Amino acid sequence: MTGKLYLCATPIGNLGDMTPRVVETLNSVDIIAAEDTRNSIKLLNHFDIHTPMTSYHEYNKVEKAAYLIGQMNEGKDVALITDAGTPAISDPGEVLVRMCQDAGITVTSLPGAAACITALTLSGLSTRRFCFEGFLPADKKEKKAVMDCLKEETRTIILYEAPHHLARTLGELYEALGNRRITLCRELTKRFETVLPSTLADAIEMYKSDEPRGEYVIVVEGRSFGDLKTQQEKDWQSISIEEHMDIYEKSGVERKEAMKLVAKDRGVSKREIYQYLLSNEK
Repeated sequence: MTGKLYLCATPIGNLGDMTPRVVETLNSVDIIAAEDTRNSIKLLNHFDIHTPMTSYHEYNKVEKAAYLIGQMNEGKDVALITDAGTPAISDPGEVLVRMCQDAGITVTSLPGAAACITALTLSGLSTRRFCFEGFLPADKKEKKAVMDCLKEETRTIILYEAPHHLARTLGELYEALGNRRITLCRELTKRFETVLPSTLADAIEMYKSDEPRGEYVIVVEGRSFGDLKTQQEKDWQSISIEEHMDIYEKSGVERKEAMKLVAKDRGVSKREIYQYLLSNEK
């Protein structure tokens, strides 16, 4: 029989958040694959876990995944842990999961702490719909493409950022999104946990004098549907009603239906469109 892959969530700060099920699993598996074995040994020692470890990180994720799959094919169980939080979220563990699925190996997840969800629940912003972006790309073209998408994003946005890049990222978000409500979270679950509701403009001003410390989660308010509707109506106002009608009629929409659609796009009544077209046809 083949072994299993266990995705084991570890604390993001407070060791009291380690679940008994994760401790039991880490003790029972044959191998623990850890993002940084030097960091993880402190966690394992704290919980008196002596299972052998091997490194699994961004720079060996493909070749080490192949090795781990080989071990599981021999019947060994493997647990995957990251430095903090849930494996495979903004983490090379996603590669191992995909390769295990391709190889027909069973993967199970042991839930626990995740910084993105912890920050979202503390943010005071909408939690009904949200998107997780992790760290923004370092490449300028890729980052611009992401920012262009985020401009129209109506869901609450969650990002990670290192302290030495925080001020720059806040400035880039302000330039792309305008002045949005945000919540900055740092040192989550730790002694000096900080949750700061603010705006992009105020946060930029604050960090001109305050030095960012610790890893940050930035939670950003999504664009409102009302703002999107207003922008769309402004875009339609840039062309004439005749041109607007032409777009629909050339696509095969009947004239009466086209008038209804044009009215909806422009935020006016169908009667106004009808009267405008009637008066301009005379």
